[in-house]
Amino acid sequence: MADRGGGEFFAGLVIGGLVGAAMALVMAPQSGQQTRAQIRSVSLELKERANETLEEAREKAEAITADARRRAEEMMKEARERAEEITAEAMKMAQDAQASLPSKAKTG
Repeated sequence: MADRGGGEFFAGLVIGGLVGAAMALVMAPQSGQQTRAQIRSVSLELKERANETLEEAREKAEAITADARRRAEEMMKEARERAEEITAEAMKMAQDAQASLPSKAKTG
């Protein structure tokens, strides 16, 4: 059992060493000028992406606002129409009530 543990440790050590060596090759230092150019390029790309994302968000917000405004206007129109219907019904009921009052007084 101790041998097995030592073998796994050695295999891990070798694999870790190989991964570390590969990373060292990939991440090899560049000259300052190359690094600055790369940073500049990445920062310009990030700025462009941020501007695109901001514009997309602005467009979505405008669409949502326009939709909300349209819905609010529809609701107000429906509420006005319903209020007019209720007012008309109330006026009719009041007229009917007034019309029925004198006839009750005559029978009484």
